Amino acid sequence: MIAQHALVLNLHQPPDNLQNLLNDGNWEAKEILYALDRIPRSLWGSEDVARVHLSLSGTLLETLNNPGFQQRVYGVVDCGSLLWHFQNQDMFEILGTGFYHPVLPLIPETDRHQQLQRWLGIARHILWRPRFQGFWPPEMGFSMELIPLLRSFDYRYVLVDSEHLEPVTPMSWQELRYRPHIARHGEDEILVIVRDRDLSNAQEAGMDVDWFNNEVTERTKWCDFVPLVTTCTDGENGGWFRNTTEGTNFWSAFYLPLLERVRAGQSAVSPTFISDYLNVHGAHGEVRVRTGAWNTGWHDGQGFIQWTGSDRQRTALGAIGTLSVAVQEAARQAAERGIADDTGFQQDLEEATWRLLRAETSCNFYWGEDWVQRSDADMAASWEALNHARARLG
Repeated sequence: MIAQHALVLNLHQPPDNLQNLLNDGNWEAKEILYALDRIPRSLWGSEDVARVHLSLSGTLLETLNNPGFQQRVYGVVDCGSLLWHFQNQDMFEILGTGFYHPVLPLIPETDRHQQLQRWLGIARHILWRPRFQGFWPPEMGFSMELIPLLRSFDYRYVLVDSEHLEPVTPMSWQELRYRPHIARHGEDEILVIVRDRDLSNAQEAGMDVDWFNNEVTERTKWCDFVPLVTTCTDGENGGWFRNTTEGTNFWSAFYLPLLERVRAGQSAVSPTFISDYLNVHGAHGEVRVRTGAWNTGWHDGQGFIQWTGSDRQRTALGAIGTLSVAVQEAARQAAERGIADDTGFQQDLEEATWRLLRAETSCNFYWGEDWVQRSDADMAASWEALNHARARLG
């Protein structure tokens, strides 16, 4: 039985990161841009078989769409053409996400809605799609309480890591990992697509076609259903994706040879869009998803220790919660007093809001305490703008 393969790539750069790398004359900036540009370039002419899911953070879309940035890197990458190629619906299924790439369960509930809403605002315009069926939780940080929020935005399915699944309906190991399922929270339910952690680790580190085909064959040989094998990694980080030498990176050494095998009928997998698989095969069984994230270089994703392991990280996250309450209270008071539409108040409140949301970027907490000051700086700017807004309340 031919397994269906869903390839998922997460593309995210923190605010101003590419600009700062360019300012420092760092080769890494060009490596990242080349890696992004290599995605559609590698797939030209493969629209018949190539199927790739992309999650692009709002901060990355904002950077690539910025005219000044586009002009600055034009000799390296044509960002306008790159974004245009990502509109190709034959090869790319775009996944929704949060604008500033926060670990959603770690931020205030009211801010989660704004993170999703602001991403839709930029993505619908740039990527030219009215709807996005799937959702990529930044860092795969998921908790069951997110289900009503995702359904309110009309998301059909969400990606979760295989290590956090608990079956409610009795099912085999193969069924649990290689079938979509239903997860429920209260009266809301969503389809769950399972990331195979082991195969995703191999995709991140580097693998060849023969190994992948053999491994998938062994893992799915007892399936009495068409299996969906889902692999998810970053798409522009790490040497395997950044390597510019032909024949030594993910696309030229693995994915394009895989597509050749598929065309020749010599592959154990066939690329698919998750939405297409669901249309044909649906979902089976109910699961619970334990709160957690995907595995990182230091942690297995349980308990969000990567982002909450130190006192300073936890203090900053607590300060975000306090600031969020203050922003929401200012908006409430303005509505009560009838000045919510005041231009000056709106400008101050918007400044306070986006600074707050940017402070929630996962990268600010990912590197231990090294980048926490970025969150602190945005929170300080947010408080300043908020105090201006409060002064207008009288």
